[in-house]
Amino acid sequence: MPATATATAPTAADTLRPTIDFDQLVRTHWSALYKYAYRLAGDAHTAEDLVQDSLLRAWRARHKLKEPAAVKGWLKTIVRRENARRFERIQPRESAMPTEEVGAQRKTYDTSTEAFVLRRAIAALAPEYREPLILQVLHGLSQQEIAERLGLTSAGVGTRLFRARQKLREALGERV
Repeated sequence: MPATATATAPTAADTLRPTIDFDQLVRTHWSALYKYAYRLAGDAHTAEDLVQDSLLRAWRARHKLKEPAAVKGWLKTIVRRENARRFERIQPRESAMPTEEVGAQRKTYDTSTEAFVLRRAIAALAPEYREPLILQVLHGLSQQEIAERLGLTSAGVGTRLFRARQKLREALGERV
């Protein structure tokens, strides 16, 4: 188990709430937090970093814990949010290559019937449904980023993505 944060002088907020034995809290919840972080990250080193960063945040915000009995859920929420922050820091580079040319650079081409049918179903979508779907699936943009790029509201993009998937299911003969 890693080293824990060292104690500092209590603040005014700390004196109003029951004190938390942070060392005991870490010993009690480290294993559960690590398992949760590992499920989120899928990597042991990243999970350890997530737990460490989360415990540091918890230490700094310990005065905000209103219900000591809810500490495990509070800590898991911090781990989940810390994991989300990892992805906020990632700024993927955008390619100048048009989406239509992405498959053209491949040396191998999926000639299966399923791939042909899927490509045809996507091409048959109306542009207002196809464009947000491609921006999300191929370019990895969030709903908000798509909205900003297309000049729509986030809710409008959500509706278009929902309808695009619904139309693809219909075209592919799947139950909606």
